[in-house]
Amino acid sequence: MKVAYFLVAILALTSYVVSAYDPSPLQDFCVAVKEKDGVFVNGKFCKDPKKVKAEDFFKHVEPGKVNNPLGSQVTPVFVDQLPGLNTLGISLARIDYAPKGLNPPHTHPRGTEIFIVLEGTLYVGFVSSNQDGNRLFTKVLNKGDVFVFPIGLIHFQLNVGYGNAVAIAGLSSQNPGVITIANALFKANPPISPEVLIKAFQVDKSIIEYLQKQDWYDND
Repeated sequence: MKVAYFLVAILALTSYVVSAYDPSPLQDFCVAVKEKDGVFVNGKFCKDPKKVKAEDFFKHVEPGKVNNPLGSQVTPVFVDQLPGLNTLGISLARIDYAPKGLNPPHTHPRGTEIFIVLEGTLYVGFVSSNQDGNRLFTKVLNKGDVFVFPIGLIHFQLNVGYGNAVAIAGLSSQNPGVITIANALFKANPPISPEVLIKAFQVDKSIIEYLQKQDWYDND
């Protein structure tokens, strides 16, 4: 009987987690298409199931180019890149890092991230919410190590090894979203009022103006 109660609890928890993020599909698949007619599910129109092919569920991912100011490149495989992900509630990204390359502090507002290192050594971490005191959780990861970044929390990865590094990130949404902190604050369109940023960061106006003039690189 205890086993039965345990299984029921697990199923209830699973149902809750699924409903808390992307909606559960009511069909085998709903391959996303750009057409404006058809069934609109989870932000995308569905391809006629009779016209769905294996290619709708397939994508080849090349290594990212890391010769940029951050020394990293994120190659997302979200629903926009792989239409077969529509309604399935998952996605992934490949991240390539040059030596000392950084995937800068960012958040995924709609997805938890599970992260595995394929090559190299990475210093990774996330910061908890204000209510938790903005605690920093960090770890140095090597090949085969796995780390989890909770949904919505600011996190980062820095290559601290001597060579290039590669990692794969699995995410609990077909479209987890990305907000890079520096870009959002200093590259907003239109720009955030310097008065707001001066007050928030407690620095001189010249510093904010300098930061807003920088060419903030977007590595995804």
